[in-house]
Amino acid sequence: MKSSTKIMLVLVCLLPIIHSCKSTKAANDTPATVEEATKLLNKQNKKKAKKARKAQKQAYKEFWARQTKEARRSIKKNKRTQKRIEKARRKSEY
Repeated sequence: MKSSTKIMLVLVCLLPIIHSCKSTKAANDTPATVEEATKLLNKQNKKKAKKARKAQKQAYKEFWARQTKEARRSIKKNKRTQKRIEKARRKSEY
C-alpha cells in the first residue's frame, strides 16, 4: 500500500470522531431555557437591524453624493410635492 492511501484511510477513520467532537461543543452553546433563547434571538435581530440601518444610511449618503445640484433640487421639490399630495389625500378621506 502506498503511504498516501494509508494517510487517507486514517483521515477517513478520524473524520467521524472529529465531527462528533464538534457537535458536542455546539450543544453547549445552545441556551437552556426559552427566555435565554428569546433574549439571544432578540439580540441577534437587534444587531441585524442596526447593520441594515447603517447600510441604508450609507446608501442614502452615496445616492446624494452622486447627484448633481440640479438633480438634488428637483428630487427634493418632487418629494415635497408628493408629501403635499399625500397629505391632501389623507384629509379628503376623513
